[in-house]
Amino acid sequence: MAWTDLLTALGLLLVIEGLLPFLSPHRFRQAMLNFAAVDNRWMRGLGLACMLIGLLILNAVK
Repeated sequence: MAWTDLLTALGLLLVIEGLLPFLSPHRFRQAMLNFAAVDNRWMRGLGLACMLIGLLILNAVK
């Protein structure tokens, strides 16, 4: 993997992450407040699920 691939992925991540706060800052703020109230075990499970889905996508693309 070249550094350009890593920087491309990082740039795409930042664009995607920035869409919701740009398009609807009020809804984004409400979602973050709701997310902050979530139980740690549930949040850890969500993080694990996101990592596994990400790995599956990377494996499928590779």
